[in-house]
Amino acid sequence: MAVRFIIDSAADIVPAEAEALGLIHLPLKVIFGEEEYSDSVDLTHREFYERLIENDEIPTTSQINPGVFMSAYQKVADNGDTAVVITLSGKLSGTYQSAMIALDGFEDKIFVVDSESVCVGERILIQLGLKLRDQGLSAAEIAAELDLQKKHVRVLALLDTLEYLKKGGRISAAVAFAGNLLSIKPVIAIENGEVSLVGKARGSKKGNNLLRELITNCGGINFDKPFALAYSGLSDCLLQKYIEDSSEIWSSHAETLPISTVGCTIGTHAGPGAVAVAFFEN
Repeated sequence: MAVRFIIDSAADIVPAEAEALGLIHLPLKVIFGEEEYSDSVDLTHREFYERLIENDEIPTTSQINPGVFMSAYQKVADNGDTAVVITLSGKLSGTYQSAMIALDGFEDKIFVVDSESVCVGERILIQLGLKLRDQGLSAAEIAAELDLQKKHVRVLALLDTLEYLKKGGRISAAVAFAGNLLSIKPVIAIENGEVSLVGKARGSKKGNNLLRELITNCGGINFDKPFALAYSGLSDCLLQKYIEDSSEIWSSHAETLPISTVGCTIGTHAGPGAVAVAFFEN
């Protein structure tokens, strides 16, 4: 009897990577006007940003419905396996609730965890789950441990533009205009399962410094556990600049850095040019 993992696409683990890791990948829906796509399945991250930049209105996302989860649960049960389900924050999507609704009749085989995070924060919780499975823990034990460890996950992102926060109604047009004139770079975080603004800096250099300062204020990074970096948009140049500016954080702990792309769930509001960091605090 194997322990499987069922994840949603908000973790920004694309299908090919999910398959390589043995994960069951369930996509959210991305809706541009009248067109609907399966996130990262028939709309890649790159295609998403191309569409985002071209459109005046931001897209919406649609939760995974209970029937999709039920079908995945049934396949796990039919194989005689158990599974840990890890979803994006229940405060950001109804996907967690769908996973719970589908649980009826599978309670002894399927264990659902609300990551209380998204994007790279959800990703590193999944990676920790895989490590726990390799250590021999059962699905129930893994879910219980992840529920404890998720409280120590920190997700910070430096945005390059205020434009998409304005489009999404998070800030006014006047605030966005003034901020862009002054080259204001906001820093957002996932706190208590929700997106919050935790700082602002003038210019990219000061933004990188603020991101480094906020990591320090969290107690630093626990490099014994998974960590991740990511960028939004079509180029990783701003992420590479951030890595260069904060090399003292990374250079003595990792020869190569785990870098991925931010998908639609956060990318819709962050826009292109964002730099994201996720880690377990010390």
